[in-house]
Amino acid sequence: MNARGAMGRYGETLAARRLAETGLTVLERNWRSGRTGEIDIVARDGDVLVVCEVKTRREGPFEHPMAAVTPQKAERLRDLAERWIQTHGGAPPGGVRIDVVGVLLPARGAAVVEHVRGVA
Repeated sequence: MNARGAMGRYGETLAARRLAETGLTVLERNWRSGRTGEIDIVARDGDVLVVCEVKTRREGPFEHPMAAVTPQKAERLRDLAERWIQTHGGAPPGGVRIDVVGVLLPARGAAVVEHVRGVA
């Protein structure tokens, strides 16, 4: 695994931990649907299915991690959520929510983890 991949996996681990700390149940990580894409984290928040995109960045002049979720990416996440539901037996009673977790890694100190609910 290259450095970028390792950083992404580290961010996903921090994101999964944050989601669990806030009461969500992580059901699956890195779920793939053929060649159409990957859901970083699938979780449950009560009776709501949560499809979570994780974006990890090093601190610096780059865009904020949350800015990387474009309308096109949000649409792809909605499509992937539908595929996950079809594969796993139907929609939950509370519906589906798309969340984003941004992880910012400073040069020194602890990572900053930000969870935004219902982005799409």
